[in-house]
Amino acid sequence: MSNPLPAGSLAGRRALVTGSSRGIGADTARYFAAAGAKVVINYRNKEARALKLVAEIEAAGGEAIAIGADLTDPASLQAMFAQVEQAWGGLDVLVMNASGGMEGGMAEDYAMQLNRDAQVNLLAAARPLLGEGARVVFVTSHQAHFIRTVETMPEYVPVALSKRAGEDALREQIPALAEAGVEFVVVSGDMIEGTITATLLERANPGAIASRREDAGKLYNVQEFAAEVALAAIDPVPAENTRYVGDVSGFGKA
Repeated sequence: MSNPLPAGSLAGRRALVTGSSRGIGADTARYFAAAGAKVVINYRNKEARALKLVAEIEAAGGEAIAIGADLTDPASLQAMFAQVEQAWGGLDVLVMNASGGMEGGMAEDYAMQLNRDAQVNLLAAARPLLGEGARVVFVTSHQAHFIRTVETMPEYVPVALSKRAGEDALREQIPALAEAGVEFVVVSGDMIEGTITATLLERANPGAIASRREDAGKLYNVQEFAAEVALAAIDPVPAENTRYVGDVSGFGKA
């Protein structure tokens, strides 16, 4: 796949992408590594996939390490960042990509635990490693970003509400981040073809993704959206700290 990032644009930079053993996170990590960054491949329970991606990056001449961590466990977060600090001394890019809430068999408040509480704890744990010039990228969906003003699929409402709550909690920290010289940007996109979320939505509501594709005119695939996430790490921070991917004319105001 072609890299949207200019060659060498992240040379010497250290990046961590949560939930990067597969999907959007994995492709974002690939783009970063190809642009010269050292990349932490974070996973919860897909160690084999994470190690395979590390090997792929190394075979292409890049540098990466795999670190497992449960984002909902503060001790696990602290252990991950301690390992990053020991290996690289700090971080220049943090991509908050991992999310969920539609999985079966989880606690009733799991979506809020993962998409709000864990994200706040994640940033707090990362803060000591983020120096001046670092950037934090939070990945979300239009359905979550605009949930206050635009209805979404019923099956997705708990996830949308929890992701918006997480975004709001993180935005409250923008002034403190700016004072430390750390930039923050939200990347918001429509439903992404080929993701786990899209698969689970389609399973719960057959035809939901096709209907959304028809309404939107186009849905990005994993690689296309990952390219936008990767670019958010180097492009100027847009107005209101939000990078919209695709058409948002049908969503109104956030």
